Amino acid sequence: MFIKFATIIRIVYEERKNNQIMEITYKDIHEFRKEELEDLFLSVDWSSGHFPDKLVVAMRNFQTVYSAWDGDKLVGMVCAMDDGIMTAYLHYMLVRPEYHHQGIGHNLLELMKEHYQSYLRIGLIAYNTELDFYESCGFRKAENASPMFITSLWT
Repeated sequence: MFIKFATIIRIVYEERKNNQIMEITYKDIHEFRKEELEDLFLSVDWSSGHFPDKLVVAMRNFQTVYSAWDGDKLVGMVCAMDDGIMTAYLHYMLVRPEYHHQGIGHNLLELMKEHYQSYLRIGLIAYNTELDFYESCGFRKAENASPMFITSLWT
């Protein structure tokens, strides 16, 4: 069994929201409560949120997980699988809707890009409605490739 140590990466993002300054803390952790994951995933209508016990195990098994926290509330995360040297695949990238347009998704992707800077490829599958966001973060749509799935999930 591997023990993964938590690293806290603090990026203070100050924005007045209801006359309060919001501080987002970014963490490199793999342990989450199922309720935290269920709440985050269902906030963006992802069917994975209906399987919180599986999400807990998945987070433990990803090579890299960065999460964003507003106090003790999980507000975003990005997870990656990699081959150890050449290719990393970003699987989950999500931010609670009420936290959109505050730089959180961009910061999460920057942490991943920095972590995998020596790799030859970082890939992901983007919903068409999110292409502009990912392109603003440096990703480019493949001209000659399409994602394919065998899945039981509906989103």
